Amino acid sequence: MQLPQIRIESQLAILGIRTKNATQEIKQPHADVQIRQPKAELSIETKNGQLTIDQTKAWEDMKLYSPLRSIEVFAQEGKQAWLEGIARRAQEGNQLMKIENGGDAIADIAYQKVKPETLNYNIGWIPSHFSVRIHYEPGNVEIHAQPREPEINVIPQKPIISYTPGDVSYQLVQQPDLKIEFVNLMPTRIGFETTI
Repeated sequence: MQLPQIRIESQLAILGIRTKNATQEIKQPHADVQIRQPKAELSIETKNGQLTIDQTKAWEDMKLYSPLRSIEVFAQEGKQAWLEGIARRAQEGNQLMKIENGGDAIADIAYQKVKPETLNYNIGWIPSHFSVRIHYEPGNVEIHAQPREPEINVIPQKPIISYTPGDVSYQLVQQPDLKIEFVNLMPTRIGFETTI
């Protein structure tokens, strides 16, 4: 005995999908930047050096005096000569006062007055060493600098954004199908077709 058979044929549905990608564009304009640098304030103060040369001692070594100094020197020399003259006359008076003791006091006094002066010669420097006095005060430089901060102005620019959304579309490319057949081995065949 032969049993009937069932034959089933199916066809799957085919679904087509189309996608369109989204696009996004971003542009960032440059910021507007302005920078201004003020000049620094600079002040320079200088004090000149001072050089002092004193030649007074050198001139005095050569017997060249200033008017006031010459008055002082000659007054001192005159006073010294006056004191020496008083002392000499006092000594001569003492010699004459003791003339009775013997000796030749008058001749000795006369000889002292006419005796040639002994001159001493020696090597020397005129003017003397280090008679010129030099004094120097160095100068000075003071520099004052006051810096200025830069002035910076920034105007930012907003970004430019453009966006295009994407899209998805669906499409049924192939319909699903199901066929069922009943097959009987007998000459008689019964069958039906079903479409889903």
